[in-house]
Parts: sequence; structure tokens; C-alpha cells
Amino acid sequence: MTSNAPRSGDPLLSVTNLDVRFPTADGIVHAVQGVSFGVHSGETLGVVGESGSGKSVTALALMRLLPGPATVAGSITFDGTELSCLNDRAMSRIRGKRIAMVFQDPMTSLDPVYSVGYQITETLRQHDRQLSAMAARARAVELLQLVGIPDARRQVASYPHEFSGGMRQRVVIAIAMANEPDVIIADEPTTALDVTVQAQVLEVLHGAQEVTGAAIVLITHDLGVLAGFADRVMVMYAGRVVELGTAEDVYYTPRMPYTVGLLGSLPRMDSRAGERLVPIPGSPPSLLSESPGCPFSPRCPMRIEICDVSAPALLRVGAGDHVAACHRSSEVGREGVTAADVFDVHATGDPDLPAELNGADNGADDEVPGQRPADTTSKQGEP
Repeated sequence: MTSNAPRSGDPLLSVTNLDVRFPTADGIVHAVQGVSFGVHSGETLGVVGESGSGKSVTALALMRLLPGPATVAGSITFDGTELSCLNDRAMSRIRGKRIAMVFQDPMTSLDPVYSVGYQITETLRQHDRQLSAMAARARAVELLQLVGIPDARRQVASYPHEFSGGMRQRVVIAIAMANEPDVIIADEPTTALDVTVQAQVLEVLHGAQEVTGAAIVLITHDLGVLAGFADRVMVMYAGRVVELGTAEDVYYTPRMPYTVGLLGSLPRMDSRAGERLVPIPGSPPSLLSESPGCPFSPRCPMRIEICDVSAPALLRVGAGDHVAACHRSSEVGREGVTAADVFDVHATGDPDLPAELNGADNGADDEVPGQRPADTTSKQGEP
């Protein structure tokens, strides 16, 4: 994680009004709607949201890897070049060389019939025709060592099925950083990994960033993964950006009820015994049918009439570049407002547990009638 200080100059990667639609037998799926953001060199942007929020589709659109039937509109500019105007040959010179991607499932992104060493050297020689086979193999061993593969000189000849899930993910990261790209897009790199391996994979990504100086776009559904790693966080819902700001802004002063709900659903080390997690009721909307109002409105406990008829614009809600799409963002951002307040989940304890496990302390912490109990989660987004 680098500094959260405002960055000057134009972003290395800039996305403006990205719009992606897929034709299906049931109608047009509007998967991404008006997404805009920028990423500077050396910066880490975290993209978070539920499954189906448009995170992976956005990443594939950046790489120009969407299937043929998809319709893509908007602008994607990389280092001053409009990517949407490039033909396949020109895009192939950028993809893997200057913009690399770590895909969700390493087992399906690695070819099972080739050794991991061959797949790394193929990436290297594809973009450097002058590189000898011997030099490429030496570089493959070096890359495996950089990502923490033990006994890399022997393992370079191993096949994907001979590695664990965490080790396969390290190999995919090694391939992504092989040509020292300017941008690395990591799509759910910690999915299906245990917590210890997740931390190791994030450490490898951070090491890759230090070695290459690349910007990282880290896509996940888990805000806990981004804590302490991302410089800025972009929250997506139903194909739209609903909040964007520095990690500190989004974690400590969220201004959109959906973000508040995501943070409230995370276990916290400083929560009181018996304190409940805060669930977000309902399910994400179908992207086949578009409503005129806020897409989160059917699930939002703060919904008012305007929410059903007018989609809120993404507007600045605080200092710096913190923006959110909510008609009631000023109320969400009031000091002391927690997820329990927003989603009205104040009951604590479990009637089936003994009193000592429900946080009782001989009456020392009994509530005083007419007074609100102390709430240790007032800093809503503290990771």
C-alpha cells in the first residue's frame, strides 16, 4: 500500500463511461453501466462488490477479452492510447506486456499439458523474439523464486496439477509479472484459498508491485482482503460504481448504505461479546430489467420516494475525491452512524447461550434506561 495523498498528473489507466451489454435468450443483460475510474502508476485500486456486480466483466473489458456478442461502449485509455480503437494485433502487443492479468482460477488459466516453466517462457518470448530459450528459462526460474516457489530450479519443469492451489496462484502471478507490466489486474486472486495462503498471495502481489512498479487493480468480494493493501477502494453494485475513495474514506466514513452493509457484515476483533454481524437483506437485482431508480433501493432500509424514481449521481461527498451515489449520503455519513443503525440490527446475544458467553459481567455493563449503550463500532470501517 502506498500513500493516500492525492496524485497529480493524468492516470496511467483511465476508464470513462464504460458500458457492457450481453445479448441472451431472455433479453439484454446490462452488465456494466457507466463505470469511470483512473489508476496511477504504482497505485493499488481495490474493486469490491457482490458476485454479479460487474467487477470481472469490467476487468475483461479492459483487457479486450470479452466474447464476441458483447457490446462495449465508452473510453479505455492506457498511457495516452485509446484501447477500444486498436485492432487485435496491436492489442496483443499491449496485453501481457504492458497490461497483465491474474485470472480467478489458476487451474483453468494454466495449460495442464505444459510445464509451468514452458508457460512462463512462452510469455517472455512472445514479447521478446530476441530472447534465447536458455535465457528465458533462467528468467522463469528467477520469477518462480521471486514469488516464493521452493526449489524453483526443479519446479520449473513441473506441471500445474503437481502444485497446490496457492502455489498455482503464485505461478500465475509470476506469468503476469514476467514482462514487468505497467498494470496488473488481479481478478479474485485469493478466492478458494485459506486465510494464511490469502495473506501469502497478497504479499506476493505486493512484492510484484515493488519489483515492477506496476499499478494494481485488485478485484475481490471481500473488503477484508483490501484492508491495508489498497490505496483506493471502488465499490460496485448491479454494474455501477456506488462509492469510490481512499481506503481510509471508504472504511472509516462510508457514505452509501451498501458499503455500510458490506463493512457491517465483517467480523471485527473489537466487537463486544454476543454482538451480531449485520446482514444485507434481499438479493442483487436482475440486470435484464432496468429500473429508473437506485439499484440498491429494494434492499435499502433508508429508501425514500426519490430512490425509486431517480438514480443518484456519483457526487463528491467529502474531502478529496471521495464520491458516492446516494440521495441520503449526508445522513449515512453522520458521526457515530453504524451498520446496526442503518439496518436496524441492535439486538445482541443468543438466548441459547449462557449469560457469561453473551457478554454479561455481573451487571457492570447493564444499560441505563434512556441512554444508548456504548458502541465500540463507531468507526464503522476500521479493518
